[in-house]
Amino acid sequence: MKKLLRSSLALIALGAFAALTSMTVSRQGGATPASVDTITVTGSYLDRPMKVTVAVPEGYGDDTTRYPVIYLLNGHGGNYRNWPRLVPVDSIATRYQAVVVCPSGFNSWYWDSPVKPGMQMESFFIKELVPAIDSMYRTIPKAGSRAITGFSMGGHGALWLAIRHSDVFANAGATSGGVDIMPFPTNWGMFELLGKQSENRERWKRHTVMSLVDSLKPGQINMIFDCGTEDFFYKVNCNLDSALNARRIPHVYLTSPGQHNGKYWERSIYPQLD
Repeated sequence: MKKLLRSSLALIALGAFAALTSMTVSRQGGATPASVDTITVTGSYLDRPMKVTVAVPEGYGDDTTRYPVIYLLNGHGGNYRNWPRLVPVDSIATRYQAVVVCPSGFNSWYWDSPVKPGMQMESFFIKELVPAIDSMYRTIPKAGSRAITGFSMGGHGALWLAIRHSDVFANAGATSGGVDIMPFPTNWGMFELLGKQSENRERWKRHTVMSLVDSLKPGQINMIFDCGTEDFFYKVNCNLDSALNARRIPHVYLTSPGQHNGKYWERSIYPQLD
């Protein structure tokens, strides 16, 4: 993945931001410059508060440097603790000189659900979570200095958000991502968010990463994704690779032996970060 560029763009003031939205933020761990912090973000697009793990580089509190941001999204059934349990997010923050953000996915697939008004995750992410992180931490608030990736449902979410909001995320990835939901009509509670596929087929098509390929332009996002060859998502990832190649969309697709589990993800994330 291309190195994230730094700039000296001004940080959005937390007070000004709070005055413009109904979002509130609180910390539950130590205040920055702690290596790893837990914050709670409450906004108008979700019916519940979200806990988020945030890691900052070593020495974060010693100067006024601004940092790029890496968002790591969890899979179905997971939360803000998943990535920190898989990999040392504080070491990653220091190694890549970036703020690392691990939100809670709430089994949302990172869409705005047309069925559940209280689960508008895409809007929350773009309009409330990203601005909150930029307000609380010394980030570089520009698309070229943000990367987003995740595993399983989080892989789908990362590509979904980046393709639809390349003005927010210019760098995106997925590891073992559920990049095409159409072959899985009864799995992982997606029907609770979209309605039954048999009755809402066009809606389902509109909510899968695979259907976004035609909207992509070459160079729109810096994209890398991977999947283990024994993973049940392997075929849909190969299909995404083929679709991107057919449209001549630059990307990196990596495969290696591996199943849909933490053992694979704890090593697959590093080529993406690199």
